[in-house]
Amino acid sequence: MKLNLTRPLIFFDLETTGTNCETDRIVQISFIKVHPDGTEDNPRTGLINPECHIPEECTAIHHITDEMVADKPTFKSIAKALAREFTGCDIAGFNSNKFDVPMLIAEFNRAGVDFDYSNVRFIDVQNIYHKLEPRNLRAAYRQYCGGKDFDNAHSADADTKATLEVLKAQLDRYPDVLENNVDFLAKFSTFGHNVDLAGRLIYDDNNNVIVNFGKYRGRPLTEIFATDTSYYDWVQKGSFSDDTKRWFQRLYVAYRQSKK
Repeated sequence: MKLNLTRPLIFFDLETTGTNCETDRIVQISFIKVHPDGTEDNPRTGLINPECHIPEECTAIHHITDEMVADKPTFKSIAKALAREFTGCDIAGFNSNKFDVPMLIAEFNRAGVDFDYSNVRFIDVQNIYHKLEPRNLRAAYRQYCGGKDFDNAHSADADTKATLEVLKAQLDRYPDVLENNVDFLAKFSTFGHNVDLAGRLIYDDNNNVIVNFGKYRGRPLTEIFATDTSYYDWVQKGSFSDDTKRWFQRLYVAYRQSKK
């Protein structure tokens, strides 16, 4: 099925040195840009020098070693060009809302590149899949793409191509559930009503901001600000994504102003 787009949609995947957006780094990025007329750019994949050691347990998953990236460009050296590629596009991936997007934004921030994602619509194909058929990308590809398996799982280019194929197949499989437009898919692929990309903060039915992790899970954020004066500073110093910290900052400032 051809995707119904009003602006380009980028499918992308990252391989990294780990899962902490603040301390880990990207070692490979792959993306495919799909245009509103249905044309798809050739996949673009590149290794990135993370300027740090790639842990052996990560190499065991994505098979990228320190030697392979030693002479590759750093993220900072490609950040401006990459931001230009992503500007004006919506973004899709597999588990991308929780990991790939926050990691990419963190890398842009570290590189000093102000990538404006305020109007970007994010489609997380994994969330669509888990709402309909809870499994993983390999199982999703096998189920939706004619029983096929795919080689090189956990390489960014293979995962990116598989994610694009799975979304198209999902639209074919569930025409009564899924609408072929980015607004619907972005909303459908979000669990709950997230405030930040990682879902550390969510809205309740009354549009109150609720903490969605840790010891304060399920409690209103304003209530926590009122009773635990150290909580905001703890979040800002913690290993949370830049996006999550920015939302805490905005909401903390608004809370303080409301008390004046």
